[in-house]
Amino acid sequence: MTTPIRAAALGGGHGLFNTITALRYLTPDVTAIVTVGDDGGSSGRLRNELGGIPPGDLRMALAALMGAPAAIDHWNAVDPAVARRHKRWARILQHRLGGYGALAGHPVGNLMLAGVEELTGDVVEALDAMVDLFGIDGRVLPMSTVPLVIEADVTGLESDPRVSRVIRGQVAVATTPGTVRRVRVNPFEPVGCDEAAAAIIDADVVTLGPGSWFSSVIPHVLVPSQVRALKSTTARKVLFVNLANEPGETTGFSVERHLHVLHAHADTVGVDDVVVDAASVPAGAERDHLVRAAASFGARLVVADLAVPGTHEHDPRKSANTLSRLLSDHSDR
Repeated sequence: MTTPIRAAALGGGHGLFNTITALRYLTPDVTAIVTVGDDGGSSGRLRNELGGIPPGDLRMALAALMGAPAAIDHWNAVDPAVARRHKRWARILQHRLGGYGALAGHPVGNLMLAGVEELTGDVVEALDAMVDLFGIDGRVLPMSTVPLVIEADVTGLESDPRVSRVIRGQVAVATTPGTVRRVRVNPFEPVGCDEAAAAIIDADVVTLGPGSWFSSVIPHVLVPSQVRALKSTTARKVLFVNLANEPGETTGFSVERHLHVLHAHADTVGVDDVVVDAASVPAGAERDHLVRAAASFGARLVVADLAVPGTHEHDPRKSANTLSRLLSDHSDR
């Protein structure tokens, strides 16, 4: 029996949900490593009230591992009752409470995870308990064991376009009408998660992106222990670039600029493959510039059909097929 590949997926929010879904087509051994800077919505409310790690992105990763189509297909073949239970609970974790009171808008999974963390006093133990409770294949870990604040230097908010202003908070950074120049996390050089660093080092493939570039992708290279792990691992490191810019955070950004700003924050972190969607970068001069931008990471540019038709979202099955080809090429060398 072939041992499944070990995958570590770095990101946050819907981008990470998408990548987990893709990786689950390739292996049940997926460790999601999640940003912990969210300060909006339910996560922000629970963070302010309880002082713990914002649970939203962690909850989404748990739901992705449990409810990914490949996971459901596996359990349908092994035990259809387990498949039905996983599908049902993945939906329940994502369900937001209605009404107009104090609980309105909170996803069920956020409340569960916040409660277990309060009981255990440790976010990693709480996540492992949730994985054990639901019988989830894989693992979910925070990139830091302390909640982080995203800060950004933003221009275009003053009458003088050269003057920058510091914007604090993930929501504020994601929605700023200005141009984000650089981000950092507070506390500076935060304590990382030892289990996350170990998962990166032990992995066969590590993915970063897609997702909110300044608040879900770049923060992963601002945690020293993760940077050391990314440098030490022998895993194939694959960067998925967004299919389009995001209003606010990366308004007006080309695909090439996404690479340049990431490199400005992580010029010592190497990558093996930079994967971009063919439709978002037509052949010609722009793609040639991307080849050079990818080379700054020591990476080759990989152009593939990745999008769900008519959208700016990655198709998980197409992403999985692309990753499978890259891993096959790597093993043949």
